[in-house]
Amino acid sequence: MSDTRPQLRAAFGNHPIGDVLRSGAVDDPRVRLAHEAVSPIHKAFAPMVTDQAYDVSELAIVTGLQAIGYDHPITLMPVVLAARFQRGCLVTRSADPIDARHLRGRRVGVRAYTQTTGFWVRTHLAEDYRIASQDVAWVTQNPAHVPEYQDPTFVERTLRGSLEDALRAGQIDAAIFGNDLPVGDEFVPVIDRPDERDREWFGANGYAPINHLVAVSTSVIDAHPEAVVGALDLLVRAEELAAGCTDGARLTMSGLERLRGPVDAIARACYDQGMLPRPLSSDEVFGPITDLLAQHS
Repeated sequence: MSDTRPQLRAAFGNHPIGDVLRSGAVDDPRVRLAHEAVSPIHKAFAPMVTDQAYDVSELAIVTGLQAIGYDHPITLMPVVLAARFQRGCLVTRSADPIDARHLRGRRVGVRAYTQTTGFWVRTHLAEDYRIASQDVAWVTQNPAHVPEYQDPTFVERTLRGSLEDALRAGQIDAAIFGNDLPVGDEFVPVIDRPDERDREWFGANGYAPINHLVAVSTSVIDAHPEAVVGALDLLVRAEELAAGCTDGARLTMSGLERLRGPVDAIARACYDQGMLPRPLSSDEVFGPITDLLAQHS
């Protein structure tokens, strides 16, 4: 008997939730996910925004907010795929370390100004030291995934080669790394007591900083609403099966009501850092999904 369920093209990274989805451990009568291999997963972000290359895809939260702010036809689903503590991602040379309080006017390298880890580090610098984004000279390699966005004037895209090499050579004073954070003792955190400060932040805010959510094309919501509801249910069930792992996403559970406050705060900080063309709220960000669930509950 042929499978008549709507098929949605899907792109998810190599993490516990993505692994559960690809394994077939969860299934739904309303939808079938056709998984496409994209590695590393950030290569899916720009195609998802500009061309809706996938029907449902992992997406960095900053990219998702920018896409909505610039009216691209995607919406975000309230499922966290990646979250982690970020203060330790800002490092400097151990031979001549910099105190975070002295970062004003310094050159800090980051893959892109809009990289989510960079966003979180700037948020923490503002919280911990009252250092605003424009107080630092940001040196980058890549543009944003959202083509309409232009970097602020205090950002220069002049970095060539790797961040490690630029930091080692003294071309920059510090650098922000994501999953590629160097190991060893050549580099040390810029922010004092990063782990302790992260734990305190988690205690005060109730969630770990969010890196990736899930995006869905609005045309798919219109064409296959039941399939999108089914995909959301698959994601929730996959998260439950993955809950025993140690991935940071478990510190930031999913769900509309759980994520409204965090998304409101993240959107405000993005706007303050010059990354959004206008203010956004969680009501707008999750509006299409909220309406869809109300119609199909």
